[in-house]
Amino acid sequence: MPGKQLILASTSPFRRELLTRLGVSFESADPAVDETPLPGEAPEASALRLSEAKARAVCALFPDALIIGSDQVAHRDGQVFGKPGSHANAVRQLRAMRGRSVNFFTGLCLLDANSGRARLRGVNTVVSFRELTDEEIENYLRKEQPYNCAGSAKSEGLGIALIARIDGHDPNALIGLPLIALCDLLREENISIL
Repeated sequence: MPGKQLILASTSPFRRELLTRLGVSFESADPAVDETPLPGEAPEASALRLSEAKARAVCALFPDALIIGSDQVAHRDGQVFGKPGSHANAVRQLRAMRGRSVNFFTGLCLLDANSGRARLRGVNTVVSFRELTDEEIENYLRKEQPYNCAGSAKSEGLGIALIARIDGHDPNALIGLPLIALCDLLREENISIL
């Protein structure tokens, strides 16, 4: 891919692995952004704001690069399911989601650091969770420990056993980086993956 340097504003190993699938050369940088939602902020608005904030946070380090920022917010009926951070919080989240459908909204930003122009996209994925027993939840959490994942489940791992159905147009979005939308944004910058 000739042209500008590509930077992933993320330390997530999941996002790095996804971007690697495109066969492009890139570097990763830690955006160190506070991911706390603003008061009254809709989940979709939060994901888009944070994806752009992450890209802008590393902009000064790479003034001629295209910078990719991404953020995901899981929510249902006004309740947000962030990164649980602990076993107890993950248990609470999975109990609240069992037998229900949850929206996983992934915000994506492609920032041209030189011009400051940000292109934003949002991708929604609806995940329907199985009716899980407390024992199944405990067994899952002990085995996978998904405490750094929004919604306490890794669909790319054992978490798939928690799920009855996934509705969305890009399975990569659920993991944290919507590659279809990213390819579209790169094309808008006259960068072809193929």
